[in-house]
Amino acid sequence: MSTSTSSGAKDQVARLLTLVPYLHAHGQVRLDDAARALGIEPDQLLGDLKVLLMCGLPGGYPDDLIDVDLDALEGPEADGVIRVSNADYLARPLKLTPTEATAIIVALRALRSSASEQTREVVDRALAKLEAAAAGGSAAPRIDPGEESPERLDQARLEDDLQDAVGRRRQVRLTYFVPSRDEQSERTVDPRGVVTAHGFRYLDAWCHLAEAPRLFRLDRIRAATVLDQPIETAPEGPRDLSDGLFTRASDTMPVTLALDPEARWIVEYYPVEAVRRRRGGRLEVDLLIADERWLQRLLLRLAPHARVISPPELQVRFLEQARTTLSLYA
Repeated sequence: MSTSTSSGAKDQVARLLTLVPYLHAHGQVRLDDAARALGIEPDQLLGDLKVLLMCGLPGGYPDDLIDVDLDALEGPEADGVIRVSNADYLARPLKLTPTEATAIIVALRALRSSASEQTREVVDRALAKLEAAAAGGSAAPRIDPGEESPERLDQARLEDDLQDAVGRRRQVRLTYFVPSRDEQSERTVDPRGVVTAHGFRYLDAWCHLAEAPRLFRLDRIRAATVLDQPIETAPEGPRDLSDGLFTRASDTMPVTLALDPEARWIVEYYPVEAVRRRRGGRLEVDLLIADERWLQRLLLRLAPHARVISPPELQVRFLEQARTTLSLYA
């Protein structure tokens, strides 16, 4: 059976946000009936309920977590009825303490300064409601965010310089910090525009060092110099990142993995393109990767319960890396 990206972590969160109020409204309901009402397969719903077991109030102790009766859903004595308990607090209106409300307001104001026009409208509406509620409980005035920090002002000036380079079609020399390698690199790029994804601002540009399009997080750019040299690539607009940082149009590589049951958890933690069920609880998973080193680290974590099916040369390189790693323990 094949499933699409609905098996990904992002879509599972959306399903859980729908599942919890549905169960609260309907009480005890049969697994098949709930799956039909929610538009998913019973097996998928059962998997979501197992994740729901790990959700609850802060603390993570047994009494803090939602309880799902899995014995009623699996095994010879199962009657197929969903029974959820220790979730009564979900029916109570959310009440924020002054400290919690203040923290959210400050975070929203920080988000607003780098948000797009459309997002800023949503943030403003949320701020208005929070500040009105906070002021209604006391004589507390509206929170003054004060002057912008030098770091944020520097990022704003950086973005202005980059947008100017885009408009004049001039190359930019970057000093960029790469966290995965803990190093700084010097590179020359043809800028295409500044975009937002997951709360961060990125420069979308053609990188002459990588000879490919790249995204550079603005807060990781240590220095940027706009050059007199005109761009060498054809002018293009920035990419649409509304579906995430990595799409098939980006510089990514499709990879297919075979996963044993012990490694199935990755489909709930990483965005995947497709999942196919195999015998013995195994999965065959398609995903996009932007960095082979990230995949090698993931495979080392999963070993021996995962292998690369396609492209086969990645499996060969992983085995070489695994042998090198094991030799260090000799």
